[in-house]
Amino acid sequence: MGSKEVEEEEEDEGPPPGWQSIPPPSSQPPPAPPSEMAQMVCGSCRRLLKYPRGARHIECSCCHTVNFVLEAQEVGQVRCGSCEVLLMYPYGASSVKCSSCHFVTEIGEHNRRPPWSAQQGQRPPASNPVH
Repeated sequence: MGSKEVEEEEEDEGPPPGWQSIPPPSSQPPPAPPSEMAQMVCGSCRRLLKYPRGARHIECSCCHTVNFVLEAQEVGQVRCGSCEVLLMYPYGASSVKCSSCHFVTEIGEHNRRPPWSAQQGQRPPASNPVH
């Protein structure tokens, strides 16, 4: 009986040499890399909001206002015609309403967005006369 017990103990010591366990495939995808974050001020309550860059709309956690997100190249700035606070507006807007005093400031030609070709430093295509 002593020799049988020794054989059973040797068998229970583990897998044979060179054998390795392969972990089962994960059912969850790998975690996404952290996205770049950006900040903006809520247009209603003026709270600083943090959001993932690339988002187009952000709901304020304080007042629940849905804010439209504009990138730096899509935004113009003008001083309020009444209280002089600095206002930001989307390029192409004809006027902007101040969130502090509610005065509507007209956006003059000097605040209009230049054509895309001018922004990119490109000249407009030259017209070729027909010979």
